[in-house]
Amino acid sequence: METNEFAVGLDIGTTKIVAIVGRKNAHGKIEIMGVGQSKSLGVHKGIVNNISQTIGSIQAAVSEAEKSAGITIKNVTVGIAGKHIRSLQHSDYIMRDHPDQYITEGDIEQLKNQVKKLVMLPGEEIIHVLPQEYKVDSEGEIQEPVGMHGKRLEANFHVVVGQMGSIRNIARCVKEAGLEMEALTLEPLASSEAVLTQEEKEAGVAIVDIGGGTTDVAIFKDNIIRHTCVIPYGGGIITDDIKEGCSIIENHAEKLKVKFGSAVPELEKDSTYVTIPGLHGRSDKEISLKTLAQIINARVEEILEMVNNELKGYGAYEQKKKLIAGIVLTGGGSNLRHLRQLSNYITGFDARIGYANEYVANDKNQYLKGPEFATSIGLLMESLKIRDKKSVSSKGGEQTHEELEHKETELRTGGIEEATADSSVEKIEKNKPKLTLGQSIMEKVRKFFEEVE
Repeated sequence: METNEFAVGLDIGTTKIVAIVGRKNAHGKIEIMGVGQSKSLGVHKGIVNNISQTIGSIQAAVSEAEKSAGITIKNVTVGIAGKHIRSLQHSDYIMRDHPDQYITEGDIEQLKNQVKKLVMLPGEEIIHVLPQEYKVDSEGEIQEPVGMHGKRLEANFHVVVGQMGSIRNIARCVKEAGLEMEALTLEPLASSEAVLTQEEKEAGVAIVDIGGGTTDVAIFKDNIIRHTCVIPYGGGIITDDIKEGCSIIENHAEKLKVKFGSAVPELEKDSTYVTIPGLHGRSDKEISLKTLAQIINARVEEILEMVNNELKGYGAYEQKKKLIAGIVLTGGGSNLRHLRQLSNYITGFDARIGYANEYVANDKNQYLKGPEFATSIGLLMESLKIRDKKSVSSKGGEQTHEELEHKETELRTGGIEEATADSSVEKIEKNKPKLTLGQSIMEKVRKFFEEVE
């Protein structure tokens, strides 16, 4: 099987590491070829704090995915989260040399690259530059400027920034696990790819991805990313609270949360108890489900209040910026019973649970239905997009080269003096379109084979 036929998403989470292999079928849906999962060791609140343990966990997940898919994994698209992530709004513009020619993707890339040169705080690095609305000359609120004419191209950007050290640590772990990182994507953006519909993004929606160590938030309105943030609390801190509040070990606390946990104590009966086995011959412990729900509720309310503050900061309660589609809860933490009702109560927005299997064609046993796979499926979708772009770019690169080679041959064989031919070739070189990454790689490969011959 050719490498470009499949893609891989690698979700390096606080609780688990998931590697998911897939490809697009004839109908444009994703066909999952293999999934690998391992317990995440060495990651705390989305940040790597033990390199060797993280490498081991990545290798275990990737090895399992390779076995189930029957392929060898080399390139992966990796997700990033963590409390060090922040976002900002920025406006920038370029003056085009040839306003008589229409705006191309190259002009937009030039504008994006200009934004990437922004001076950040010490130790920070730009992860994403996401255009929101464009302005061509005096005409504003343009969604797609390609094909238009104009001298001044301007845009508002949503810029996502992270700590350079954390980014480098993830890259190092991936590399030392024997893999190549083809892209780094903010996890709430990946999750939104997997669980949000185009209509929701248009109407206005906030995705709240409750993971093990962090809660990631992304807000969309008019099909444009408006705000992103990472809250440094997730399902793990709820488990810690249960452990401390009930004086039990972590393993029992996690099982209690998953099987019997509820976010609303009022919906639990006072008379319902669950028995926890005692340690090494000690007597069993009885825990009231109402008490358990009260412990969970205190922490979940705190997380949702933080989410609500982010929504207020964006202006989600203003008429113009209102989130008509409300909130989509996803991630492993969204499996908590009655979380949707509590979210409705605290934020005032209607909420639903976001399942990641809508774009998956072959999930017959519903294994990937759980919201805990939203990020990994989103990363796989992002990886497939990158493959498609590279495929188109490399084809385009080959055609451009053939056309240029044909022109050069005509110049050399057309009875023109050598000096004239050379100057004409120079002109062609100047007019040669700027190659994309995929095209430049293809060009190098072609030259290498020419030299060998």
